[in-house]
Amino acid sequence: MTWFGIATYELNGRTATGLAVGNMLYDAQVVLKQTASAAPLADVGTLIAGWEAGGAATVERLEAAARAIEAGTLDVAPLAGHTLCVPYQPRRIFAAASNYYEHAQEMGTELAPREESTPYMFMKAETSVVPTLANVVIPPHAERVDWEVELAVVIGKTGRHIAKEDAYDYIAGYTILNDVSARDLNRRTDYPFKHDWFRGKSFDTFGPLGPWFVPRACIAEPQNLRMRLAVNGEMMQDGNTSGMIFNIAEQIEYLSTILTLQPGDLIATGTPTGVGMGRGIYLKAGDVMVASIDGIGSIENPLVAG
Repeated sequence: MTWFGIATYELNGRTATGLAVGNMLYDAQVVLKQTASAAPLADVGTLIAGWEAGGAATVERLEAAARAIEAGTLDVAPLAGHTLCVPYQPRRIFAAASNYYEHAQEMGTELAPREESTPYMFMKAETSVVPTLANVVIPPHAERVDWEVELAVVIGKTGRHIAKEDAYDYIAGYTILNDVSARDLNRRTDYPFKHDWFRGKSFDTFGPLGPWFVPRACIAEPQNLRMRLAVNGEMMQDGNTSGMIFNIAEQIEYLSTILTLQPGDLIATGTPTGVGMGRGIYLKAGDVMVASIDGIGSIENPLVAG
């Protein structure tokens, strides 16, 4: 399978779908016009919404185009001067808390034995997402803003009560989410409830997402992907998706016992050790975060004061 990503980009005031091959981005429609199939290509959000009906055919068309680009048989130039947008607008964002043992330890979280537990999922506002290179704005009343690189799973098929053995049939693909968190605002003292993750994680710009959407078929082992996050060039997180306590399939199974998963839903599957809170280091204006996952790419986001 030739690797490729599907991006959303802007160039000269026009928003269009891009095809990422290697380190280059191409206009997907231009590329497809030079292949055997020149049928119009939907934007990424529409593509994911209709994944069950047309996803396989679209992957086949784009994979053929990516293969031709790698072989040098297409006369098409890569894009230049473009800006990447978020790959698509998630319908909802679900996120797994304390899903890596070492991360739970660095946060001081005491976990029940796995056999006595289930995934702990919360929701993050879908309005928090921003693309790579966009500013992450530190709220004026937040003092402990932190980073979290996460593998994001994109749902492509409606499902309820999904068995973990069938879970991958419901996945359209993957991308990267940096689950930026205001640790001081994750906690409350004015209520008997200790945590308020929705508040601490849902500020506008607190969800860098991208750089593109990678179809499921392009990643053979999603439970064996190296994931890293650097701040100002210094490596802070360096883990692997193999370290999840509850794997991707188990998270999908669990969520689907509560509600119907829909195409476009996004599941942030947890972060490995190395966050700022565990180090006593927090983000400040002028810092730059780079979150990377093998098989997907990297997103880079600077911090500014709000």
